[in-house]
Amino acid sequence: MMYKYEQKLSEAGLTEEGAPLMGVLDAELLWSRRNRHTPFLERLFKELNISSLLFSEPREPYRTIIDHLCRTSDGTIFPEDCETRTFLHDLPVAGTLSAAEIAAFLKHRKCVLIPGHGIITFGTVSPEQAFITYSSVCFAVFVKFFSDMLYRKKRGTISLEELKIFRRVRTMLDAPVSNAPLLAQSPFSDEKEVLRVIEEAGKEVVRYGLVDSYFGNISYCFQGTLYISQTSSSLDDLAGCIDPCPLDGSSCAGITASSELPTHLEIVNNSNSRAILHGHPKFSVIISMDCDRDDCLARGLCHRRCPERRLLDDIPIVPGEVGTGPFGLCTTVPDAVLEACGAIVYGHGVFTTSKSDFNEAFSRLLNIENRSREEYFRRFDE
Repeated sequence: MMYKYEQKLSEAGLTEEGAPLMGVLDAELLWSRRNRHTPFLERLFKELNISSLLFSEPREPYRTIIDHLCRTSDGTIFPEDCETRTFLHDLPVAGTLSAAEIAAFLKHRKCVLIPGHGIITFGTVSPEQAFITYSSVCFAVFVKFFSDMLYRKKRGTISLEELKIFRRVRTMLDAPVSNAPLLAQSPFSDEKEVLRVIEEAGKEVVRYGLVDSYFGNISYCFQGTLYISQTSSSLDDLAGCIDPCPLDGSSCAGITASSELPTHLEIVNNSNSRAILHGHPKFSVIISMDCDRDDCLARGLCHRRCPERRLLDDIPIVPGEVGTGPFGLCTTVPDAVLEACGAIVYGHGVFTTSKSDFNEAFSRLLNIENRSREEYFRRFDE
């Protein structure tokens, strides 16, 4: 099991192949491999109520980003993206590889960052939890780094050292991918085929780097039923994790469905869209958080009730929280999506739709991310 998540980390470009060190406690403590750190890590199993532990130096550019953020923090990093606010809160920084210091952090947080060494995360139930947190940390620090750099550059407060680091990180980025995959085309004949189509689209969203860890969701409306990924499911492993939710509410299957089921239902009930993708592409999240209004009365609550009407080209950028209520995504996203078959949510991600199959929704999701990346560097360079 641990090797599965090590492979997923390297395939996602988060670690070098063979770099992650994972320990799993069953009848005995097993390690994916042993090195000079395993004795130190074994002490953490004695200090904490955990069943798995993941320790790895990240791949570039995450390594340079983390070391910079750790060095310039006061011991805690405060990313402002939605997932960090909801699940991680903040990222503690340990000064050394001290078991006592790291255990103290992990009793209250899901991870610890150690400059020059990497990230330590854990799971209480399964190794998947450690993988999810590690992936989420990499996403959070990437968004934090590029958001901070743009903020300072536009205000003239960026230092020469920061510019030097930024330029180095910029050269490490993978080239953008412009060609979307050819996905299964409608019409679809039965539920079995619909499930297969959803699984296919989910795998491609992950493969293209348009979602981090298990976040994001996907749905397709077929014959009066919305088939949607379950909450906390991995989009690249959706077999058995897709819930059929009748539009008439005649089933309670939605109990385990994605927390954003209400948003998907609002979209399909008020439009002719059948396919919905929700991903968390990095530069779309970064560009959504860029704002020149330092005097805005809503600052600090931007993710809930940004008062400005903002656009990336014709794509609306809207606030919204996971769930329902006056600030819920089901209130802010559906109308915005109807404008352009897509919307960016502040600090959160992108929703796209299409009327028949996932091809148009996927292409739009990829195009929004590529356009966000172009716009980011245009703003930085101007």
